This record gives sequence, C-alpha cells and structure tokens, in this order.
Amino acid sequence: MTDPAALDDLPPPEQRQAAIGHDAARAAVLDQVRQRRLPGAILLHGPQGIGKATLAFELAGAILTETGDESAERVHEQVSASAHPNLTVLRRRPKDAKGFYSVIRVEDVRELRDSLHHTRGRAGQRIAIIDSIDECNASAANALLKTLEEPPPETTFFLVSHRPGQLLPTIRSRCHNLALRPLSGEDVAAVVRASHPGLGGEAVERAVHLAGGRPRRAFETLALGEDSPVGTLIAWLAQPAAMPVAAGLMLAEALGRDPQGPDMSFAREILGDWLANEMREAAMQPGGRTRLASASELWDKAHALLEEADSVNLDMKQTLTIIFDAIRKHCTLIAPEPQ
Repeated sequence: MTDPAALDDLPPPEQRQAAIGHDAARAAVLDQVRQRRLPGAILLHGPQGIGKATLAFELAGAILTETGDESAERVHEQVSASAHPNLTVLRRRPKDAKGFYSVIRVEDVRELRDSLHHTRGRAGQRIAIIDSIDECNASAANALLKTLEEPPPETTFFLVSHRPGQLLPTIRSRCHNLALRPLSGEDVAAVVRASHPGLGGEAVERAVHLAGGRPRRAFETLALGEDSPVGTLIAWLAQPAAMPVAAGLMLAEALGRDPQGPDMSFAREILGDWLANEMREAAMQPGGRTRLASASELWDKAHALLEEADSVNLDMKQTLTIIFDAIRKHCTLIAPEPQ
C-alpha cells in the first residue's frame, strides 16, 4: 500500500526494513521474540522522522521469520512487496487519484479488525502495523481500543506515534511502551549515505546539521537550496533575545515569500519543535511558573496565528513577524539577570 507520508525518491519503510540506531528498543523486542512472550501491542513513540516505522517493519520481519516456516530472505521479499499474508498495515487510505484522506477512519479500523479474525494465511504470529496511530480520528481510535482490549490470538500490534501524549490513556495502557530518541549525527549521516551513496561530504554535513537527529528531516533538507533561510531560522532560535529586531523581520520576509514551499514547511516543523521543547523545559524548571505561563501563552498564540493564516489565507510574512516578536519577548522575559 502506498505510504501517504513517503518522500520522493526514498523507499518506504517496508522496503528498507533496516533501521539505524534504536539498539535498546530493538534488543528488547527481539528478546521477547526469543522468549515467546511478545505483548499484544507495542507503542513505538518519539519525534517524527527518526525511523519508528522502519524499525516496526524490521521487527515485523524478524517476528514473522522466527515464528513462521520461511527463510528471512523470503519474508523480507514479501514484506517489501506488501504481500505477506500475516502482515497487515493500516495507514490513511487513498481518497482519489490525487491524494489521501486526512485521517484514518473508523471503517479502516473495522476492516483491519475483520481481516485479523480471518484464518491466518501462513504459520506463525500475525502482525498489524498502524502508521501512525496519531492520524486516527476519535471514532477510529475508539474502535482500535476495542480491538486491543480483545485482541485476536497470536497477533501483535505495532502502533507508531509521534505524539503519544495525545493518545487515549486507555490505548497507551494497553501497550508495551518503547520511547525512541533522535539519532546521533553519525547515525543520521549513515542513513543519508545509505540512500544517497554519491552525495558529497558537504551536502551530508549540512543535512545532518539541520536534521536535529531526524533522518527524515535530513532528506527534506536535500530539497532545499543552499541559500535557504531555514539555517538562518535555526541560528536565530538559538538566541532570539540577543538578535536585533531587524533580524526577525528579514527572516519573516525570507520565509514568507512562498507559504506553501519546502522552506516554509520545514520552518514550521522547526518552530513547532522549538515551542514544544520550550514548554518541556519550562515545566521541568523548579519554580519556573513565570516561564511556564509565558511559554504556554506563546504556544497558544503561535499555533492560533498559523491556523488562522492557513484558514483565511493571511499574509504569512506578517504572521511570522508577530510570532518571532513574541518569541523574542518571551526569551527576553526569562533571560537571567546580569550579574
């Protein structure tokens, strides 16, 4: 099945089946396989683009090989071709020839549930991969919960999540949770070189620098021009309070020229990560009520502005100018007093 999140010129995770990094999570699941004590559901969660789905397919192949009666090579071929009868993948379905539904629908989950209650097509464990569970609407999530509460025998679900905090607590409680972290720079470089063996060293270095431990983001940077303002945004976010007001204005101008372009798409992801990280740090800081209140207000304001810009087609340059000014004021407010 076509992956709605696939990047151009990059094989989908079912064709790769070889995640780089995540050694502890891989070892934990493989140990469960060897001991024949696989849980009914495993939640692989962490930032988007770090290889969670690739790891899910890698582990699915290992489980199908260990519990079935075919060679690893044969299983790999069938998984790559989406043809293994004991593996079911649930993603957003194609809506028409031009695109996909925006969510995983309840009828999609019911179709998955019904298929898992049919007689298995091959000896061994059955696997269902939901990539990603974050895309289930409310009805689909509740339908999936019922399936997890009464799972078919000898079946393991892999739930891929970029935002586990937004999942139903009852779904999280039904899963064995495995938190995956961003990769090291060396591992990101290895992922990039594996897919682009002829890529020059400078291009790899730049992609790794902008990736922040996420191979997917590294691939996205390869589509950016060398003069992309994304790098300037990363530098600006490192110390907003120290930057002159004019720097934020110029950055908003550069990013807002093409609201639908790859630079802006990438910039919004980076902004979201920065805001989320600021919220986490503020929440963990002892006595940091002022910082947390300011960070919460900043989070709400930034997301509301971007949603409004999308819904009524507002000037993105003006929207970014307001957001950058709010970030700068927030960082000025929480800056330590000079000694």
